[in-house]
This record gives sequence, structure tokens and C-alpha cells, in this order.
Amino acid sequence: MSENPNSRHPGHPDAAFFGPDITVATVILHAGRLLVVEEIVRGQRVLNQPAGHLEPGESLHAAAIRETLEETGWDVRLCHFIGAYQWTADPPHRSFLRFAFAAEPIRHHPDRPLDDGIEAALWLTPGELAARAGQHRSPMVWRVVADYLAGQRLPLDSVAAIA
Repeated sequence: MSENPNSRHPGHPDAAFFGPDITVATVILHAGRLLVVEEIVRGQRVLNQPAGHLEPGESLHAAAIRETLEETGWDVRLCHFIGAYQWTADPPHRSFLRFAFAAEPIRHHPDRPLDDGIEAALWLTPGELAARAGQHRSPMVWRVVADYLAGQRLPLDSVAAIA
């Protein structure tokens, strides 16, 4: 017998309920370099955009700004919505729905401690990031960057928080 995929949501009235992990990511390109984070995940050093999970009561826009600050020490201004990306990690068979934004850097707080697990915030050229594909946390890392570099830009209001 397989494990119920809804075990993360015990007591949910809909037996077929499924909820992916909702995450945000931010692409920041400045002077030809991308702001990325080097982090430790399950004992491995990986690269990712500044990214993280949506918190209760938070808009996707606010989550992207918060996660970027927490992981890099940079205040940013969101400029565009790049897209939504779905990916299932195998294993552990977790599904992720990532909302990716483009932003510009506003102010750096170099003395701000970075989130647990974040080793460093790095500025890499797109070529340097592509050359380190084996270190990307997921296939979403390069796909989001590639879409951004190809000019994919949607208005920020393509993602709306309804109050």
C-alpha cells in the first residue's frame, strides 16, 4: 500500500486534496551578473536564485522581496513577473510550484546575517551559472534564468493578491 499523498494535510475533507509547495524566486541581473545563493541542502552545496516558501497571509510579491533580503542581504524592487514553474523532485516526490520574479537591486545590507543554510550570496555571469549546472538546486534554476534572458517579462499584476 502506498502512502497517501495528502498525509501532509491530515483531516482534510477532500480525500483527493493535493497541495504543492508554493515557492517564489527572484532573478536579479545587474552589470551582467546574476545574484544567486550558495546553500547547503541535504549535505550538498547547491546554487539557487534567492527563493523560498510562501508564508501564511503573505502575498507572492512580498514573499519574493522578503526571501531575497533574508537570503542575500539585498533590498530589491520587483520589476516583472517571469512565470510560474511546476516541478516534482524525485525522490522525495514533492511537487513545487514556483512563481519567479525579476527585480533590480536597491540597497545592500552587508552586515545582515543570511538565512540558515545559506553559505554565500554570489554574483555570477549567466555563463558561470550555466557552467555550474550540476550544482543547481533544481532544473527550475536555469529554466527561470533562461526564460528571463530570452526576454520573458509579464506585468507584475499578472499575479494578483485578492484581499
